[in-house]
Amino acid sequence: MKKIILLLSVLFLYSCENQPATYQLEEGNWRLVLDLGSGKQLPVNVIVNKDQSITIKNASEEIVVTEVSIKQDSIFIQPPVFEGVFKGKFESKNLITGVHIKPSLDRVVPFKMLANKAARFENVSSKPVVKNITGSYETVFSPNNDTDRYIAKGVFTQTGNQVTGTFETTTGDYRFLEGIVTNDSLKLSTFDGAHAFLFEAAITDSTIIGDFYSGNHWKEPFQARLNNNYELPDAKELTYLKEGYDTIEFSFKNVDGEVVSINDSEFQNQVVIVQLLGTWCPNCLEETRFYQEYLNQQNNDVKFIGLAFEYARSEKAAMNSIQRLIKSEDITYPILLAQYGTTDKTTANEKLPMLNHVLSYPTSIYIDKTGKVRRIHTGYNGLATGSKHERFQQEFYSFIEELLAE
Repeated sequence: MKKIILLLSVLFLYSCENQPATYQLEEGNWRLVLDLGSGKQLPVNVIVNKDQSITIKNASEEIVVTEVSIKQDSIFIQPPVFEGVFKGKFESKNLITGVHIKPSLDRVVPFKMLANKAARFENVSSKPVVKNITGSYETVFSPNNDTDRYIAKGVFTQTGNQVTGTFETTTGDYRFLEGIVTNDSLKLSTFDGAHAFLFEAAITDSTIIGDFYSGNHWKEPFQARLNNNYELPDAKELTYLKEGYDTIEFSFKNVDGEVVSINDSEFQNQVVIVQLLGTWCPNCLEETRFYQEYLNQQNNDVKFIGLAFEYARSEKAAMNSIQRLIKSEDITYPILLAQYGTTDKTTANEKLPMLNHVLSYPTSIYIDKTGKVRRIHTGYNGLATGSKHERFQQEFYSFIEELLAE
């Protein structure tokens, strides 16, 4: 028996000695770099906090990631709300390598995280900065492709060689972009835990011409021309009811499996906002936060209903995504599953055939106390758009008060 115990002890010590060491994230600045392929790298600033949570930084945006687990030399990072997840390995205490995965879309992007790195973009030229792109830009993406072509407005502020800003589009904004000007080139990036955007361009005194990368699955050219008077079409005029309609009809399941209809008694004689969204959509998330904040602060009878259009392959997975959103953001209004397996807008339009089209996630439909549609707002330009977001908020409050007073 003593020999067996001695043998087991030796085997245990041997196995312990051959197990990888358990690592801990070094507190402080790290750089997260996503490998988009073809030599393109998307850098993002992250901060490891004292409690081992991670803060992703994009300009003035900070996203706190609390779901971080480490087992020996393996690390698992789950950013909030969205599906994307990191699976990595410590190569050393200052270097992690691995992949970022979106299972429902079969997308895998290699990454590395490097400690003690404060700069977002490296290899910055030491030459004086002679170009400044501060201003508004009339922009076209995929200018030579009639199918993919769309318009945008670039809004940027440059201090030294540091640039922040965004591209506003008719469907929303490209979030909090941050980057640098070096000689005659511009680089911008943003990453929210799921959506990875990289812009690289050549600049002159009045133009920005380059390419937009969304993860490693999408690339398109864009052209931007300085035009401080440029404005996009009115978001309230892009989506509308077809002739012969003055209201909308729908019935979909909530996360408890109950069928909810716009005709249910709780929505009668009330001001109602119907929100078309996806739990995968960053602009939808920001709009959802705004609506929930409004509900938390106001004591009135405005009702909200979310209709989720999900790319998750099964109803169960789609419902799980909705539940994750509700729990993460403390959402108090119902979010119904309108569609799963695709986010195709033509298919979405079949669910709401009274609309001329579903152009964007999000889209908000404002309904008065008589059940009539009074406004349809396409897209959502959020906090990254600055004054445009402030104007939207003012218009929202004013219009809601108008509907409530009727």
